[in-house]
Amino acid sequence: MTSDATLRERLAAPEADAGGLDARILDAALAEFESYGLRRVSVEDVAKRAGVARTTIYRRFAGKDQLLQAVILRECRRFLLAIAEATDDLPTPEDAVVEGFVAGLRSARAHPLLARVLESEPEAFLPQLSMNGGAVMLAARDILADRLRRARPGDAGDHDTVAEVLLRVAVSLLLVPGGGLALDDEDAIRRFARDHLTRMLRPGKG
Repeated sequence: MTSDATLRERLAAPEADAGGLDARILDAALAEFESYGLRRVSVEDVAKRAGVARTTIYRRFAGKDQLLQAVILRECRRFLLAIAEATDDLPTPEDAVVEGFVAGLRSARAHPLLARVLESEPEAFLPQLSMNGGAVMLAARDILADRLRRARPGDAGDHDTVAEVLLRVAVSLLLVPGGGLALDDEDAIRRFARDHLTRMLRPGKG
């Protein structure tokens, strides 16, 4: 099994050239998974969509599982980039908390593959979450915690814990929608983050 540290290194690596063969294969695989789900897609299906021989894919990926892992890692990298861009150069840590939370939840909810899997194959998603979730969580935590430190350089607070709690709240809202929190649009998400989540940045206040 690939370690969290190795996965985090892969997440930090630059994305493959959009015009390259690997990117073309991953684009085709993503489209197939979005259209037909994780179980029904075969390497041959991906090869047909990409316009390459099946052996070409096997030279780059050991099989469907590794291909799926590569797709997920690329999409996670894009997710982390969205958080980084949303929180870059914000004037206060409160702003970083709010905008990072909004960007993360928005990106996850709008992702076609994640939406399809959560709706039709949630049992297939949980193993993927178990394998990659820790590394993605830590990578996203590091990005957000870094933004908090930059916004308040003299603050000795536990930015890592604050950032991880924010992300875990977002994951719970994504996996278990409904309940008493009506966070159906960005304005509601932003108000919730501003009113409740930023409290973690205020020492001594609950």
